[in-house]
Amino acid sequence: MAVYLDYAATTPVDKKIIKGMLEHSNIYGNPSSIHRIGKEAKAFLEENRQKIAEAIGAKPEEIIFTSGATESNNLAIRGTLSHFNREVNVITTEVEHMSILETVKGLKTHVNYVPIQENGLIDLNELNKEIDENTTLVSLHYVNNETGAIQPVKEIKERLPEGVLLHVDAAQAVGHVDVNVDDLGVDLMSMSGHKLYAPKGVGVLYVRSGTHLHAQLVGGKQERERRAGTENLLYSYAMSEAVKEAVQLKDERNNVILSRKEILIDGLNEAGVEFKVNGDLNSQSPHILNIYVPFSETELLLTALDIEGIYISGGSACNAGTVTPSHVITKMYDENRAAHSLRISFSHLTTEDDIDKTIEALKKLYERLK
Repeated sequence: MAVYLDYAATTPVDKKIIKGMLEHSNIYGNPSSIHRIGKEAKAFLEENRQKIAEAIGAKPEEIIFTSGATESNNLAIRGTLSHFNREVNVITTEVEHMSILETVKGLKTHVNYVPIQENGLIDLNELNKEIDENTTLVSLHYVNNETGAIQPVKEIKERLPEGVLLHVDAAQAVGHVDVNVDDLGVDLMSMSGHKLYAPKGVGVLYVRSGTHLHAQLVGGKQERERRAGTENLLYSYAMSEAVKEAVQLKDERNNVILSRKEILIDGLNEAGVEFKVNGDLNSQSPHILNIYVPFSETELLLTALDIEGIYISGGSACNAGTVTPSHVITKMYDENRAAHSLRISFSHLTTEDDIDKTIEALKKLYERLK
């Protein structure tokens, strides 16, 4: 039986969500049409928007449906910065998802990279040093997709001068940490469906009321003129159900996930497997564990585990299946450590048997390769 421990890369689609999509498949109208079928579709779309808004403490009009967190990140950054007709500065870090790093790199704007500490967290004092009169946007992971490091979002927002926007990529945060937008104070927040047991191809961007955002996909007037294109009704339903359930069941699911994570760490220690945790467990999301395994290079270990039917990763899956040293671990430590590190990510679906098999497989490989 296969053991899947790569939930930070993607999740299986919840069968209840698939069933619900089929049950609502008779709602097929274009929400922009003015006839009865169109109005029915519009009402369904707005119902789904309302569910997401309620789950994160937002207003329905602050929710934009997108194709995923990558588009949401692009829209958040490009859409806000294109409003300014003057020199602007953006602040981020060098351990962000590529959809943030590549977006800011491609803009004609100055980018300041705040140093990351060895625990994976931003240095708040260094953040203060990077802020100047031209700073308009800070864009960061809320939960890092490779280490699980939870950035102190509320404290970051409190340090920003009035008028400086804070965007967070919350693709790995929803369902694991608090995502109430008012409690956090964020201005923009990206989410992804396929990290939450919804299908791939749907996401959300929260945009606080009063925030200027220029559409990057232009054409029709959909999504209050912020994202053109006929809305995907069934995927909006899937996203709304996934977000609602992730928020409601957060504590229950996290208890299971944390238990599995602790069993794995304790089991590897008892088995005598040589490893070190990358970052600090006390400031990480329960569902991600990144470990340094000095006895083997990442690619060799992933291949050997794959043969055993155990599926984990070396880091982000955004590099089209390549196994390259993680830029996150490289920046936190060095390239050698990155080339000997594994990302193991858990779910409430992970069983104790999954963990036992993983411990046994890593123990065998360690004894063979050490």
